[in-house]
Amino acid sequence: MRHGKYRFLIGALAPPLLLYGVFVVSPYAQAFYLALTDWDGLSAEAGLVGLQNFADLWSDPLFLAALRNNGLMLVVVPTATIALALFFAACLTLGGGMRRRGRGVHGSGLYRIVYFFPQLLSVAILGVLFQFVYTPGNGLLNGLLGAVGLDGLQRSWLADPATALPAVTAVMVWSAVGFYVVLFTAAMESVPTDVVEAATLDGAGRFTVFRRITLPLVWDSVQVAYVYLGILALDGFALVQIMSVGPGGPDNATEVIGLTLYRAAFTYGEFGYASAMGVTLFFITLTLTALAMRATKRERVELA
Repeated sequence: MRHGKYRFLIGALAPPLLLYGVFVVSPYAQAFYLALTDWDGLSAEAGLVGLQNFADLWSDPLFLAALRNNGLMLVVVPTATIALALFFAACLTLGGGMRRRGRGVHGSGLYRIVYFFPQLLSVAILGVLFQFVYTPGNGLLNGLLGAVGLDGLQRSWLADPATALPAVTAVMVWSAVGFYVVLFTAAMESVPTDVVEAATLDGAGRFTVFRRITLPLVWDSVQVAYVYLGILALDGFALVQIMSVGPGGPDNATEVIGLTLYRAAFTYGEFGYASAMGVTLFFITLTLTALAMRATKRERVELA
């Protein structure tokens, strides 16, 4: 009977593990191997160069500029997105009066749909849409600034090295915040109403309820959101490719690792060098994910 059980388990697990090995593990292994070669993407053979590609990365000014920009986005995108999403979710769940059982503002479901709208747009559409928003002269943003008398703030947002990266980062935050509003709202609505009502009767205000009760109980969702947003911030390729001058400009102000990798592979034919960038990005992402999980780890709060 026991041998039959093991045969069943092996038979059930073998096909998915085989598929995972072929379509997930195998491409990773090939990328790791190509990172140690000088393959140009066309020749049948690739010469081994060892760790030379990885050594060249740290003397490549373009890669270092991309790494710096991704680092800035890694700080701003998760922090700003989670802060805004928590604020809007708290408004939807706690803003309608905590003393009644059906917490939340009236029409909160409609608000969630509106917040979620950006998720329905592809990255390409977002990039083109915000190109028009940031257009110099008659763009939407400059037009609004002119309409309220702030003509001195008008500028070429995507052509100015000081504002190009913040402009792209703002689009990433705007496009992501709606999803996390819905996620955090669902998590907050799972907080027992009795606990919130008891805190309210004890004199706790909305901010105290949020900080002392709601946030600790939804912290697992915040932790997961931070990891996913960190991965998003380490990408940014599509938006930069569509929106930026160059792309990657001006003056490498919006260069990101994904764009540097793409250019190395498909413009200069340095597939081995590009694979080294991809492997480096993989380990950076893996390390930062582990650090984020550890840094945001808290003792689990459970209600009896």
